[in-house]
Formats: sequence, C-alpha cells, structure tokens
Amino acid sequence: MLASGNSSSHPVSFILLGIPGLKESQFWIAFPFCVMYVVATVGNITVLHIIRTDHTLHEPMYFFLAMLAITDLVLSTSTQPKMLAILWFHTHEIEYHACLIQVFFIHAFSSVESGVLMAMALDRYVAICLPLRHSSILTPSVVGKLGAVVMMRGLLWVSPFCFMVSRMPFCSNQIIPQSYCEHMAVLKLVCADTRVNHAYGLFVAFSVVGSDMIVISVSYVMILRTVLWLPSGEARLKAFGTCASHICVILAFYIPALFTFLTHRFGHHVPRVVQVLLANFYVLVPPMLNPIIYGVRTKQIRDRVIQGCCKKDP
Repeated sequence: MLASGNSSSHPVSFILLGIPGLKESQFWIAFPFCVMYVVATVGNITVLHIIRTDHTLHEPMYFFLAMLAITDLVLSTSTQPKMLAILWFHTHEIEYHACLIQVFFIHAFSSVESGVLMAMALDRYVAICLPLRHSSILTPSVVGKLGAVVMMRGLLWVSPFCFMVSRMPFCSNQIIPQSYCEHMAVLKLVCADTRVNHAYGLFVAFSVVGSDMIVISVSYVMILRTVLWLPSGEARLKAFGTCASHICVILAFYIPALFTFLTHRFGHHVPRVVQVLLANFYVLVPPMLNPIIYGVRTKQIRDRVIQGCCKKDP
C-alpha cells in the first residue's frame, strides 16, 4: 500500500528479507552476529568508561578514540537489533520513515568514522613529527572543533540522501533483499530517474573517503620519513608501535567498506548472499574489532581492563 504526499508517493513500509539464499540457516547465523554485536557494545562502552574515568587518558589520542567508540556504537546499533529481529523472530517489516532514518544513520556515521580515523592520523603525525608542539597544536579546543567538523560533515553530506529519496515515487515492489536499509538498495525501489541520486552518492563517497584517505596517506608518509631518520632501532620500533593500532583500525574499516561499495555498485555477478554478508560485516566487524585492537595494543587501556578484572576476583 502506498501513502500519498504532495509530490510523491511512498510505501507505508518495506520488507527486509534478511539474508536471501540462507533462509533455512538464518536462525543459527544470527548467533555469531549477536555475539559480535555484544562484543562491540561491551568493548566500546568499556573503552568509553576507561577514558572518562582515567584523567591520565584525557589526551587528544584518547579523545579521538572516544569519538570512534561512540561512532561504532551508533553504527552497529542502527542495524543489528533489527537484523537479529529479522533472523530470529521473522519481523521483516520496517516502517518507511524508520527505513530512511536507518539509511541516514548508517551513511552519516560511516562518514563520521572515516573522519575520526583521519583526525587520529593527524594526531599521530603531530605526536611523532612535531612532539614538542603536540600539546600546543592539539589543544582540547582544537580537538573539540575537529570532532565537530567531522560530525557536521557527516550529517550535512548525508542528509540530502534521505531528502531526495523522500521526494520520489516508489514502485509497487517493497522488498529490500538484505537485512537493513541502505541507500542503493532503497534507490532500486524508486520508479523515477535516479541518476542524480547515484551521482550524488558517488560524489559523497569519493569526496569524503577520498579526502580522508589523502590526509591519512600524507600523514603516514611524513611519519615514515621522520621515523626512518630516528637514530636508534629501539626508537623506530617504539614510534611504529604507537601507529600500529591505528593502522589496524584503518584496515578493518576501509577494506570491508571498499568491498561493500564495489559489490553494490559494480558486483552484478556477485551472489546476493555474498553482498548481504559483506554489508553486514561492514557495519559490525569494525565496531567489534576496534576496542579489541586498542585494548590489546594500548598499554594504558589494557592495564585498566586487567585491573578491573582483578578487582572482581575474590
């Protein structure tokens, strides 16, 4: 059934299929997804709690890490509860406006996460290449403004996605063959010319990720050049060690994002089940891995977690 507006008509709701091709196994597939979501939620909340309560961690690197944890919580929570409800309870229907809200949160906070990773690369550059000026350059005010710019960029760049889709008529087909609402999947249900939407989507993807990747790449080229000039091997290893966590997090975010983007845009011959699983990994694997990576690689956070566990032992 379609709801009519002044300039467009839209369905009352959509039907999310979950994981097409694995209908008989969906109930069991939900369990590892649930475990991953629980790990992501508990891990990121733990990181936030440690940073908030330990005043020695009130430094730019950890402020950016807190921003990353908040972004990961929003990104995973915007998709996983509904996905688990589909797989376990067969609640496939999602209300039209709820679907657009999900589109907004997924794409906006993916942009925010990319921006936070870019900001963290800048922090590593200043810390290693300009160590004596680190505290004067990245003051709390500068960190806050950089975080606000990253957030506003994500919100403002992605808002037109939902506005343009909401003004367009939809076909009678209301089925989205995946487990959450995503911009490209919703566009396929529109009965109108969507070339402007596709072009804007490509513009946002390349302007956001492209600019962030350029800054990250330049930052690490400068870091590498500085580190190779350090006099001792121990100093070089220590410098590389401070960047290892960030590099792992960058790879954990951009590799699934790249595969998801390519399969949605150009993977017409990629099996649907592979596309859906990649899309789910994209919004769940980075939020799960990020607190684990920083918990293992960052001594201050690792020590606080160990201390907390030891206090609970009788």
